[in-house]
Amino acid sequence: MATFLSLYSGSSGNCALMGENGRYLCVDMGKSCRAAVRAMTEVGLSPEQLAGILITHEHSDHVSGLKVFLKRWQLPVYGSEATLAYLADHDMVPPTAQLQILQDGQEIAGFSVRSFHTSHDAVDCRGYRVSFDSGRTLAMATDLGQITDEVMEGLSGADLVVLEANYDPDRLKFGPYPYYLKSRIASPRGHLCNRDAGDTLAELLRSGCERFALCHLSQENNTPQLALQAATESFLAAGALPGQDGLLQVLHRSEVSPAIQF
Repeated sequence: MATFLSLYSGSSGNCALMGENGRYLCVDMGKSCRAAVRAMTEVGLSPEQLAGILITHEHSDHVSGLKVFLKRWQLPVYGSEATLAYLADHDMVPPTAQLQILQDGQEIAGFSVRSFHTSHDAVDCRGYRVSFDSGRTLAMATDLGQITDEVMEGLSGADLVVLEANYDPDRLKFGPYPYYLKSRIASPRGHLCNRDAGDTLAELLRSGCERFALCHLSQENNTPQLALQAATESFLAAGALPGQDGLLQVLHRSEVSPAIQF
């Protein structure tokens, strides 16, 4: 059975593990190395169980702990050519880092991994689709301002979908952020609002997906209750009951979320 573990997920930092049979891939490391290792220890895991690190993009809430971590644990780091080049050019990884451009369908310690583009204001932001030896599949998209055909293709048919629900439009509109930042977040290259995330999950539910997790919630512009409410309303509008037709949960911003097995 495959397992997904979110160590923390939000605008202040993101890191997740996915694995099977005692081996795991890490996705991003957006807080300190100490925070990541502490969270792994909390769930009974260690860095030695990681087969590699997938990087979605170069923003600090996804890579701020990466350099220090790689100085101690020299794991291969996978991502797009543009993202890896950015990390190297901006001293965000050690000079000795094992940076490997991910090829579609690449095998990494028993995991088959492919990426898909997401619409975000980064050099080359990616979501990931990972297939396990058991035949189970996980698809994850953490930062995106809109759902494109490529994103839907990357998510469709996965046994577990992890998708951003970053902000509530009203909280963003009337909140404390300056206008330029509000515009950036709400743009097609910004972040996904609760309603769009919910509607996407409802469409995926109709296509056969059954397990979902909402990630990357903003601390200022969202709450777990608002994200869950929007997704539930979308499910009900599609004629589905989340508690019966699919598993739906919201990942914690700053602490380990309950493991999802699929």
